[in-house]
Amino acid sequence: MKKFMYYLRVWGIMSKNSFLMVASQKMVFLIFLIGKLIRFGLFAVFLIFLLKGSQSLAGYTVNQIIFFFLTFNLIDIIAQFLFREVYRFRPQIISGSFDLTLARPTNALFRSLMGGADIIDLVTIPPIIFAMVYVGAALNPSIIHVSLFIILLVNGFLIATAFHIAVLALGIITLEIDHTIMIYRDLVNMGRFPVDIYREPLRGILTYLIPVGLMVTVPAKALMGLASARGVILSFGVVAAAVFLSLKFWKLALRKYTSASS
Repeated sequence: MKKFMYYLRVWGIMSKNSFLMVASQKMVFLIFLIGKLIRFGLFAVFLIFLLKGSQSLAGYTVNQIIFFFLTFNLIDIIAQFLFREVYRFRPQIISGSFDLTLARPTNALFRSLMGGADIIDLVTIPPIIFAMVYVGAALNPSIIHVSLFIILLVNGFLIATAFHIAVLALGIITLEIDHTIMIYRDLVNMGRFPVDIYREPLRGILTYLIPVGLMVTVPAKALMGLASARGVILSFGVVAAAVFLSLKFWKLALRKYTSASS
């Protein structure tokens, strides 16, 4: 507990510095915030018009599809909020400043993964949670389904965490973190809709090989009472394997890291 509080204080200091840096550039902050809101709004409008004629997609109602979309956005935005430092990791490797990270008493993975939260994403999280509660209530879930949804939502976030750790490790080995993180984002964006709409073998790939379906689709289906026991159990198993393998990959990358001084 003492160690947890220590890292919580460190994260708070780093996030405060990150917030102050962004807040000092008010115009840039405003432009990025408006851009995010417009992007979210345009896709929501596209979704409504897409479903306007048929009122369903792959057997799901309009409210259900919107809830899938909101679930994806919540996991994605929380990951961006907490792990924004991943997008700034490559310059540390190129310049050699990652050596200083390794020399500090704080854990290098913690510093590289959560070195500065993004205030822009923080601003957008409350409206998405409000929208999820509003749309989710219209689906009339039971307390059991809501509880299972929250647990699987945490599972989905842990899968996103494992992805980001793997990206950091790959960045140390190849120095190409920018392209890798964008490939991750493109793949995860396919989770905006339930993976049921995709044909095989893509559906299987997005469920088992690249677990976007377990990350987004299964939690949302759990709230609707549509998640199978097999899918829920598989979700827990994949989360455990993904986190374990990503941490192993990170340790392997550190062993292969060549510092700027060597």
